[in-house]
Amino acid sequence: MSLPCSLFVVNDAKHIEPWDHGSQSIANYAILRQSGSVADTVADRVRLVVDASSVTQRDFSRDVGLEATKLSKSLHGLRRFTAGELAAIAVAADIPLVWLVEGTGPNPLEPTPADDASGETVKELRDEDRRTRFLEAAATLIADRGYHAVRIADIAAACGTSTGAVHYHFPGKEDVLTYALQHCVEQAFARQSSELRAQPDARRRMLTLIELQLPKPGQVRREWSVWLQFWTKTALQPELRAAHNEFYSRWSDTVCRIVRRGQSEGIFRDIDVDAFAQRFSALTDGLGVQVLTGIPGVTVDTMRRQLVDLLERDLFLDRSESLAHPLRRVAEFH
Repeated sequence: MSLPCSLFVVNDAKHIEPWDHGSQSIANYAILRQSGSVADTVADRVRLVVDASSVTQRDFSRDVGLEATKLSKSLHGLRRFTAGELAAIAVAADIPLVWLVEGTGPNPLEPTPADDASGETVKELRDEDRRTRFLEAAATLIADRGYHAVRIADIAAACGTSTGAVHYHFPGKEDVLTYALQHCVEQAFARQSSELRAQPDARRRMLTLIELQLPKPGQVRREWSVWLQFWTKTALQPELRAAHNEFYSRWSDTVCRIVRRGQSEGIFRDIDVDAFAQRFSALTDGLGVQVLTGIPGVTVDTMRRQLVDLLERDLFLDRSESLAHPLRRVAEFH
């Protein structure tokens, strides 16, 4: 006898609603399905889920609230999974409970051709969408409350899911902060690239870059908050410095490319590009921190004015110098 999927109702990671069919419950049914010849089938399906989780078996057991020894014994047929354990695994892996218990329906872990040409499977696309939602929620919570005040349970609640589902993608809280920062950086660079490409010359690009860095209320200010907290942790935890330095080098490379372009256009001074990028970055960071921490007299407008002053003093050629610049004369001749 086979139960339809609609009869499996998950309350949370621990319980399943009773199946009102005589004296037998879904909980009993889940256990009975593991007896005899079908016991290995359930264990094999759980093993597939564990293997697809990208974390160790021990970490997976922790994420679903199951003792590592119990998981190991169940996978080797030495004990039966309880109904609550199967429900927790299904919720954490975002797979149908009926498939996990019965093997009914398509295998959600099998590659399925996607509608696009990227080669990604439907499950990969779904997982990436869930992962992005977790990162966006984590970044917002960390920015608003502070890293130490945010729990994995808070991220799960913001996304309407279980802590196991969050742990499925991010083994620990430290991973959430690192990837949330990476998500913020990727978003910022995507915005920057789009805005900067739309500018007609390097001068406008530098001015636009300043506008994009100003910690105005909203998304950019939240990104600054996450970045500032990551700075603090990086100062105390050397293992985070590789990620920090990679993010920082991308910013520096952007500044250097714009400056070199301006020099080739004959509108920027012939200065040491790397040294200028370092000065510009240091002033941007320092003013940004002062704005976020509420230093009296330091506002977004103050930050903009001081950064523009730096450009005009150290980088921009004035109109007469620009017109007399050798590269500008060559460009106009052609």
